[in-house]
Amino acid sequence: MNVLLALLLAASTPTAPAPRTFRVDYFHTGNATEERFSLERLAVEPLPWPGHPDRAIDETNLGKYLFEVRDRETNRLLYSRGFASIYGEWETTPEAREVNRTFHESLRFPSPEKPVQVLLKKRAKDNSFREVWSLTVDPKDMFVDPSTPGAPGPLLKLLENGPPADKVDFLILGDGYTEQERAKFEKDARRLVDILFTFSPFKERKADFNVWGLMPVSQQSGISRPSTGIHRYTPVGSTYDAFGSERYVLTFENRRFRDVAAFAPYEFVEILVNGNTYGGGGIFGLYGTVAADSLWSPYVFVHEFGHHFAGLADEYYTSESAYAPAEEHVEPWEKNVTALKDPAQLKWKDLVAPGTPLPTPWKKEEYEAHARKVQEQRRRIRAERRPESEMDALFTAQRDWEEKFLGKQPHAGKVGAFEGAMYEARGYYRPQLDCVMFTRDRVPFCGVCQRALDEVIDLYSGKGAKPAKPAP
Repeated sequence: MNVLLALLLAASTPTAPAPRTFRVDYFHTGNATEERFSLERLAVEPLPWPGHPDRAIDETNLGKYLFEVRDRETNRLLYSRGFASIYGEWETTPEAREVNRTFHESLRFPSPEKPVQVLLKKRAKDNSFREVWSLTVDPKDMFVDPSTPGAPGPLLKLLENGPPADKVDFLILGDGYTEQERAKFEKDARRLVDILFTFSPFKERKADFNVWGLMPVSQQSGISRPSTGIHRYTPVGSTYDAFGSERYVLTFENRRFRDVAAFAPYEFVEILVNGNTYGGGGIFGLYGTVAADSLWSPYVFVHEFGHHFAGLADEYYTSESAYAPAEEHVEPWEKNVTALKDPAQLKWKDLVAPGTPLPTPWKKEEYEAHARKVQEQRRRIRAERRPESEMDALFTAQRDWEEKFLGKQPHAGKVGAFEGAMYEARGYYRPQLDCVMFTRDRVPFCGVCQRALDEVIDLYSGKGAKPAKPAP
């Protein structure tokens, strides 16, 4: 009788179903000095919201932008997330000083039961957020679109550790794969996922992740590479040469990307493009990209995921960049770089061993002289359209030299403040001499980066990370 009563009580108090995923699609228009926003549509995605209701508020203080969802009647904060965007990167390029451009973007959150106010905020130079756009969303509006786009294919369970609400949900999304290459996509995806979980802190927290796979069918193999005259229409719209950088892979087709991804429970996405030319990209809270068949795909996959997952900044500064030099060195919001205005207030000071000088000396000029020679050879290989194997050989030789050179520095392996980061030789500093975010060397994420990654895992999985230990 007791067992029967328990079953009846359980049946009479069912768990409330998860809300659907609501999406605000909008246009982001402007230039280097002004920007505007306009609503395109309101939509409800096919799957339930994958996040946990108790972890709706983002307190990581990451992102160039932040959006909030507030109850219209009480102004109570219901949901928030920091993020970055393609527009946010583009506005720092020289082109943005000359022309206007428009980018399509989306905000996703749990479907509300009644009207809400959606507020979009942008980070100011003092690192505070200021409102730049606001709109009222009524979930019962007749123009909210609940229709389901065409399914992109079967959902692969690459790693499943529990209900989406209790895990970090990571989607591997293929682009440029034909139907005949479906098995190749799955093999590529599984290989790179396995590599990700060899890096700390992902290795230790693998049980906090679900990883899914989707591969919409392309009519042709490969993606666009305009610098070589190659153009492909692919389901996700991925292309090399973003912002004129031959190695930068992005999709500017946000609505297509979102409609495909909507068939998986996801919070993070890596677009796996079918090709062997070195390249990739990563934008915090949007997606990462990687060319699956490049010799360097393991490195690029992990490096770009660092951008996308935790907003980690590029720590390198000797490679060519599409961005204009900073007019002033304000303190970055990214947690692995600093302008070091006040060494006593260094944001990772608790990880610096006593006696470590700030800034921390290293043989910077010698490193830069070698890097200039590599960049000259790199430009020549691309300009002459030589085989990818020559680029691979160049990068291998560069890696071998840098591993040896950096490993011999007096402060190698220690946390400090090493000048040279965020594409700038002067004025920005990184935490350690070498890191996944600095070189293609066979090194881990530095301690500061690992702590930032752990914090994001906590936000989505709800499990506290162990506190970082001070350097010895």
